[in-house]
Amino acid sequence: MCSDIAIAREAVMKPIEEIGETIGIPIADLYRYGPHKAKISQDFLDGVQENPEGKLILVTAITPTPAGEGKTTTSVGLGDAMNRIGKKTITCLREPSLGPCFGVKGGAAGGGYAQVVPMEDINLHFTGDFHAIGAANNLLAAMIDNHIYWGNKLNIDERRITWRRVVDMNDRALRNVVNSLGGVANGFPREDGFDITVASEVMAIFCLATDHEDLKRRLSNIIVARTRDREPVYARDLNAEGAMAALLRDALLPNLVQTLENNPAFIHGGPFANIAHGCNSVIATRTALKLADYVVTEAGFGADLGAEKFFDIKCRKAGLTPSAAVLVATVRALKMHGGVEKADLAEENPEAVTLGAENLARHVENLHAYGVPIAVAINRFPTDTDAEVDAVRQICAELGVVAYECTHHANGGAGTVDLAEAVVKLANGEGVEPGVVGEGFRVLYPDDLPLWEKVRTIAQRLYGARGIIADQKVRTQFSDLQEQGFGHYPVCIAKTQYSFSTDPQLKGAPSNHVVPVREVRLSAGAEFVVVVCGDIMTMPGLPRVPAANSITVDEDGQIEGLF
Repeated sequence: MCSDIAIAREAVMKPIEEIGETIGIPIADLYRYGPHKAKISQDFLDGVQENPEGKLILVTAITPTPAGEGKTTTSVGLGDAMNRIGKKTITCLREPSLGPCFGVKGGAAGGGYAQVVPMEDINLHFTGDFHAIGAANNLLAAMIDNHIYWGNKLNIDERRITWRRVVDMNDRALRNVVNSLGGVANGFPREDGFDITVASEVMAIFCLATDHEDLKRRLSNIIVARTRDREPVYARDLNAEGAMAALLRDALLPNLVQTLENNPAFIHGGPFANIAHGCNSVIATRTALKLADYVVTEAGFGADLGAEKFFDIKCRKAGLTPSAAVLVATVRALKMHGGVEKADLAEENPEAVTLGAENLARHVENLHAYGVPIAVAINRFPTDTDAEVDAVRQICAELGVVAYECTHHANGGAGTVDLAEAVVKLANGEGVEPGVVGEGFRVLYPDDLPLWEKVRTIAQRLYGARGIIADQKVRTQFSDLQEQGFGHYPVCIAKTQYSFSTDPQLKGAPSNHVVPVREVRLSAGAEFVVVVCGDIMTMPGLPRVPAANSITVDEDGQIEGLF
């Protein structure tokens, strides 16, 4: 079978102007980055705000396993299928980070015959958005140290600087560093560290901002440090927000590309869902909703992380109302949740599918808590047997949802038409069984619930936990943030993506575990509170054998080994 990159290279792409024309974007409003990708002008974005909005469809997944689930692939295949049945649809995805591309995960542009192209460009530097985000973040870091060097008029306590530098690469050696070494001319030495760009507050702000003014407002509200009197120091105190916004001006414009079937796709912004809020930009989503009847978007990792943050952070803050959700599952992943080792996945085992389906069942229950009708997509692999697929169907029937077999990886949009037709009906309020969902979309917790209780609510209702624990220092941080007026913010939980618990080895649907809260970080510009649970790191490391070992450029200048 052809590799993803080989399939992508065989694609007959249309000029990006033709793709824009299908959704009403004039040539003059496309800023081209070569023949097959472009940004959309601010004038055009401003002009479509009065258009009616389409229906928003979320694609999420069961808890990830090394067997793969194919959430992005399903998003692309679903968007192609909906266009195939005559529904004007735009797919909205996140931009891939260089870290996973050269680490363990590989590319993030879909797979097989359900991809967005140009695949190599999207997976590498694309239109430079991540570089702009990293530059804006690190400009602020440089301005903090520069301010201290030139007299520290703001009385910043060097021990209480919370703003970290970023790089878009997995590099564990940078998690904790000491900067400004080398003598008086280089400033005052202090402890510092790096996060990966996709975990940064600037990335979150970028994806939640509604326009340039909102971007500047949010950037100005970033808290970078505390004074010796423990008063907050904001980015605006350093006059940094204007220059940061200037670096982000062009990046803030959504990116237009196409699928293998020449349907439009917006790819913009890219926070991880295990350490950030996991959704593409609000600007891209809102623009797509103004241009199409249906918008298919995804949220990172499993529904306990990505979907929760999509609903409780993105939809809450942006005023979005999703019309339906698709939960992606594979027989292979369910077998792993049922105790099968990866090496044994090719052997038929419907009993393991049934055991592992407790994971799927909890995700279904969790999604129903938001009042959104759902369908299950069985992303079928060639090794799946009919008995195993039937086991998934039976389980879903018992849960009150319908599972649709999807073969978009092999057949493109044609392999996902049944799911597309079902999603259209669900989005329009048809075919929803009484009692399965409530009276429309709702968030999991109210704004005025205390921060500690918000975390407890997520842990108990979504993760199946008995409760949450934290040492006194962390409990005091919660109390302080509450007293300082940040208690109305939603919480963004950073934890492993591989389990409902904080132990990545616990598959299935563990219950009665305890979620340890290790750290709390205020993201005042993004307007949420990051809650770090377990051993999760905001700067990943490379695996023993990184994907970078297999990536190269051949004698003709072609990239090989990307995916």
